Amino acid sequence: MRRNVSEQPGEVDLRPLSARSVVLSLLLGAHPPQMPVKDLVRAVEPFGVGGSTLRAALSRMVSAGDLRRAEGVYGLSDRLLARQRRQDDSVHPRTRAWNGDWEMVVITATGRGPAERAELRARLTALRLAELREGVWLRPANLLRPLPDDLDGIAQHYTARPAGSGPELAAALWPLEHWAADSRALLAHVARADRPADRLTGFAAVVRRLLTDPVLPPELLPPGWPGTALRSAYAAYQGELADTVPQDRVRT
Repeated sequence: MRRNVSEQPGEVDLRPLSARSVVLSLLLGAHPPQMPVKDLVRAVEPFGVGGSTLRAALSRMVSAGDLRRAEGVYGLSDRLLARQRRQDDSVHPRTRAWNGDWEMVVITATGRGPAERAELRARLTALRLAELREGVWLRPANLLRPLPDDLDGIAQHYTARPAGSGPELAAALWPLEHWAADSRALLAHVARADRPADRLTGFAAVVRRLLTDPVLPPELLPPGWPGTALRSAYAAYQGELADTVPQDRVRT
């Protein structure tokens, strides 16, 4: 069972705040994800990004394929629109009552190179599946989302009911205690942060953390699971951003 965890529980994963990261954070949280340059100039100012720095960053982001520009309006590219959908799903996951079934995906294709295997592993992880053993992925069947059709050519899909303890299996597949400890540390950090740049940096980390939440049924979670608290904190922060970003662009 492969599980990626940080070296010490309770760590906060903060990344430097660049002009690019400020623009992406604002647009990824905006609906629709586009803004005229005049709105962007106003929006990034509280985060210490000046107009000339912003314009240079926008030019680089268009060249890199991060953004599209049309008549002075900048919007997310298709690649980043897909990222926004994943982010939205992580903040507002669509679930159903769990009846004890598990999704199981068994990889049947052979002859794939390391890059293809790594790409497939990343895709399955993004679908909130976990690897029981090489080529065998599963999760509780509590998500309202189909598996991509193109998986049919490389994998078989099953519905399964493990004979053992569901909570023990979940704890073996995902580093739940570690995830919870890191999330509680992150919640404490954003509660202390008061400068706009510090809060944006902290809540960007909240979004990254939510993308790794397995979104398990309550029956399989350890006590005091902080997933709901993280989502509530982020929703409140989106309300704060309404003072910076035009209000019809922010989903709360």
